[in-house]
Amino acid sequence: MKIFSQKESKFIRDNEICRIATAKNNTPHVIPVCYIYEKGVIFFATDYTTQTFHNLKENNRVSLIIDIYNKKEGNKGIYINGIASIIESGKEFVNLFKIFYNKFEWVKKDPWSEKEAPFIQILPTKKVSWGT
Repeated sequence: MKIFSQKESKFIRDNEICRIATAKNNTPHVIPVCYIYEKGVIFFATDYTTQTFHNLKENNRVSLIIDIYNKKEGNKGIYINGIASIIESGKEFVNLFKIFYNKFEWVKKDPWSEKEAPFIQILPTKKVSWGT
């Protein structure tokens, strides 16, 4: 299912930080994360000990926002709702790790292996964008 326009996809690819919102017992939890965007899907890494991971184990619904504040050129952003799934090992994990390793310096400084920290896949279900 293609949910993003070409301009929106470019905007998502051109950025690398978003804020992810999860919830547990009707209490929201929001954190910034580095992400990658592949074939209409967003991925980020987390640790098993994070509140985000624990929330996703109980409730796989997420929201995220990617935005830029620019006083001169205008604000741009995209708000996304989605369904999260956890990738802990296997070929998909290895492929994602290679992409993260090549894109982010912090991964090169502190790499991890399968079952040490998972990737979270977000399948977008709804979006609202502005300025993109």
